[in-house]
Amino acid sequence: MSKKMWGGRFATETDAQAAGFHSSISFDSRLYRVDIMGSMAHAKMLGATGIISETDAKLIVEGLQGILNDIEAGKIEFNEHDEDIHMNIERLLTERIGDAGKRLHTGRSRNDQVALDVRMFLKQSCSEVDAMLRGLIGTLCDIAESNLNTIMPAYTHLQKAQPTTLAHHMMAYAQMFYRDVLRFAYAAHAADMMPLGSGALCATTYPLDRNMVANELGFASITPNSMDAVADRDCVLDYIYACAVCAMHLSRLSEEIVLWSTGEFGFVSLSDAYSTGSSIMPQKKNPDMAELIRGKTGRVYGDLMALFTALKGLPLAYNKDMQEDKEALFDAHDTVSACLPVMTGMLQTAAWRKDNMAKAAGLGFTNATDAADYLAKKGMPFRDAHEVVGKLVLYCETNGKAIDALSLEELQSLSPMFEADVFDALSLEACVQRRAVFGGPNPQSVQKHIDMMKAFIEK
Repeated sequence: MSKKMWGGRFATETDAQAAGFHSSISFDSRLYRVDIMGSMAHAKMLGATGIISETDAKLIVEGLQGILNDIEAGKIEFNEHDEDIHMNIERLLTERIGDAGKRLHTGRSRNDQVALDVRMFLKQSCSEVDAMLRGLIGTLCDIAESNLNTIMPAYTHLQKAQPTTLAHHMMAYAQMFYRDVLRFAYAAHAADMMPLGSGALCATTYPLDRNMVANELGFASITPNSMDAVADRDCVLDYIYACAVCAMHLSRLSEEIVLWSTGEFGFVSLSDAYSTGSSIMPQKKNPDMAELIRGKTGRVYGDLMALFTALKGLPLAYNKDMQEDKEALFDAHDTVSACLPVMTGMLQTAAWRKDNMAKAAGLGFTNATDAADYLAKKGMPFRDAHEVVGKLVLYCETNGKAIDALSLEELQSLSPMFEADVFDALSLEACVQRRAVFGGPNPQSVQKHIDMMKAFIEK
C-alpha cells in the first residue's frame, strides 16, 4: 500500500527515480508563505461556513502559524517524499494537530491550491519589481536633470545623426522602463482573481464562500470558471513577458554603457565598484556588470518560450506539464530582480565625460539636418536643400572640416542662400534649443518629461 497522501488506490509505492522526477519541492518550497496564507484563509472560511467546526478551524490556523514561524526560523526541513510544498505543509500540520489537520483540504484540490499560490506569488513579485523599476527611473531622471545641456551625438544605424543631450538620451530609457511598470501592473491585474474553490476542475459540492477567501487574501475578484481557473497560466505568461521586455530594455542600455565606456567612445567612466579587471592584462577595466545584464536577457527569453511551449498543446483542464511553470517563473523573477538594482547602482556611480560627448557631436556632421532646414526656411525646397548639404558634407570630408568651421565664402560657393546668420543656426547648442516640441531634446521640453516621470514614480 502506498504511503502517499493520495495513495489509497495504489498497491505499491512510486518508483524511487520516478518519485524524484515527479517531485517539485526542490523549487516550489519558496511558495511556503503564500501557501500557508492561502490555507489559513481557506480554514477560516471552512469554519465560518460550518463546513468544519470553528474549533478545528482555529486549531488549523494556529498550527499553520506555528509552521510558518518554524520555517522562517530555519527549523523545518522539507521532505521529497511529500512531493511539493502543499503536501509537506499538510503533513506537518497533521503531525502537529492530529485529525483537525486532515480537514484542511476539505473542498479544495492541489490544482486550485497551486493556482492560488502562483497568483499570490505573482502579485507580490509585481509589487517588488515595480519598486525596483521606479528606483531605476528615478536615477535616470536625476542623471537627466543634471545634464539638460550636456551635448552628445544621437545615432541611427550606430552612425552619428543629430545633436541631442545626455538628458534626452537617458529619458528615452526612462520612458522604456515606464512602459515596463505598466506591463507589470497589467500582470498584477491579470493575477488578481482568486481561483480557490475551483477544486480539481469542476468546483465542489461544499458551500464554499469564495468571496470571503478573496477578501481575506486581498484579491479583487474570483475566477468565474473552475476549469479555466486550474488550467490557466496566462497570468504567468503575462508576468514573464513583462520580465522579458524589461530585460530587453536593460540589455539595450547595457550595450550602450559597454560602448560608451570604451576608449573609442569615452562617454562614461564606470565606478570601480561596478567594474572588474583582467587576470593577465593589468590595464583592463571591464564593464562586466553591464555585459552580464546583457547576457542574462537570453535566459529570460528562454523562460518565456519554455512556458509557451509547455502550454501550447494542453487539453483542459489541469495537466502535470503545468508544474513546469514554476521554474520558468522563478528564474525570470530572480534574473530581473538581480539585474535592476545592479543597473541602478552602476548608473548612480558612473562619471559622465561631457567634453568627449560634445566633441563627438561636433565631429560627426550632426548639424547637417539643421543646415538643410536653414536653407528650407530661406525658401529653398527641402529636397534641394538636402542635396546641397549632402555636397557640403562631402566637401567637409574631403577637406577635413566640420560644417560650422567653414567660412561664409565656402558655404556660399555651394549656395548663395547661406548668410552670416548661418553660424548661429548651426551651433550644436542652437540645434538642440530649436528642437522645442514636446518630446525633443530642448532642455525645457526634457524638463517637462522629467517632471511628468517624477510625478508618476512618486504617486
